[in-house]
Amino acid sequence: MKFVSTIVGIVLFILFFGFALKNTQEVDLHFFLQYELRGPLVLMLLAFFVAGAALGILALTPTVFRQRREKWLHKITIQSLQSAAGTGTAPPAPDSVTPPAPRP
Repeated sequence: MKFVSTIVGIVLFILFFGFALKNTQEVDLHFFLQYELRGPLVLMLLAFFVAGAALGILALTPTVFRQRREKWLHKITIQSLQSAAGTGTAPPAPDSVTPPAPRP
């Protein structure tokens, strides 16, 4: 399997490298207020791809933190239910558990 993934990686690298060699012409990117950016097409495409990936990761960040917090709360609830089942006492309500403070 490692051999196949290596071959696929080499083929993709050759394809993308060929794409980059074919798209080296200069392009102009016009912004507002007569600001203009000039550079090779392949670098413009790469820059916008990286910017899009970064914005996508930033957009998913709140969801990931919310899911981590919910996982932590579920883990606490499961532990309290297991300990209550072993001791015969009533488990605490899930709402009484406070989530940890967010990390900076």
